[in-house]
Amino acid sequence: MERDAKIYVAGHRGMVGSSIVRALRRRGYSNIVTTTHKELDLTNQTAVLQFFEKERFDCVVLAAAKVGGIMANMNAPAEFLYENLAMEIQVIHSAYLTNVKQLLFLGSSCIYPRLCPQPMKEEYLMDGKVEPTNEGYAIAKIAGLKMCQMYNMQYNTNYISVMPCNIYGEGDNFDKRKSHVVAGLIRKFHEAKREGSPTVEIWGTGNARRELLYVDDLAEACVYLMETYSGKEFVNVGSGVDLTIRELAEEIKKVVGFEGTLVFDTSKPDGMPQKLLDVTRIHAYGWKHRIHITEGLAKTYEWYLKNQEKFE
Repeated sequence: MERDAKIYVAGHRGMVGSSIVRALRRRGYSNIVTTTHKELDLTNQTAVLQFFEKERFDCVVLAAAKVGGIMANMNAPAEFLYENLAMEIQVIHSAYLTNVKQLLFLGSSCIYPRLCPQPMKEEYLMDGKVEPTNEGYAIAKIAGLKMCQMYNMQYNTNYISVMPCNIYGEGDNFDKRKSHVVAGLIRKFHEAKREGSPTVEIWGTGNARRELLYVDDLAEACVYLMETYSGKEFVNVGSGVDLTIRELAEEIKKVVGFEGTLVFDTSKPDGMPQKLLDVTRIHAYGWKHRIHITEGLAKTYEWYLKNQEKFE
């Protein structure tokens, strides 16, 4: 990308989108365009195409998505499927129609089969059934990835798909109904500490394993790929290291300073047993993560303390 490239970041208010905007600015990109949902409904075909025809972007980052944890995905699978599919279709096709030079699509590691061999290589995609608790979201993300691949094949576009592991950090959603695992646990431990509760209840057995990546590492990887990568295949982005939910909870317990005990509700689902990405491909391209889990959790808790009123 040229430093004066006109770049549209869809989803700039979200955790990942806002971090990508910060990463672009750190690298000297200043011609960045953003829109709020009130200004532009990304599921509206006519509105999105008119916007792209007017602005004529050089690059597009599709970080906008409807996201949530296990509870949200289980309660509203149709919404997760429809809204994510609709955004992907409108943005990717409008980029093609207006000759956008480069597009980066943010996917998710939940695209892989529930019982996928570990670590998960890019070629394992669609080798089995996805995790039922987030099936709607996963199918939508697979469709977006395949749309980018097929546009590359048929139209010779330069659309990059990035599949990150579980992301956490500054800008995360700490809403009790919508949070992912790190934000949800940080809030639980913080409130238990504040209220003097002797225990914290955690969904599942605690044995499920998750790979975590601090959001600023993901953003740096995205910008790095936009600057250096022109392949047609999608790319896993992660730390290459995972830990159990129990181990994660113990780490967060230390960071927050909670002194009680953990109680695991085994009647609740674990989700996928393990989600560890094979990051051989992106390491070969010259990128590796920098922020260790302990540092990342401390930074995330610090951000939550400064912004917790937003989630009350």
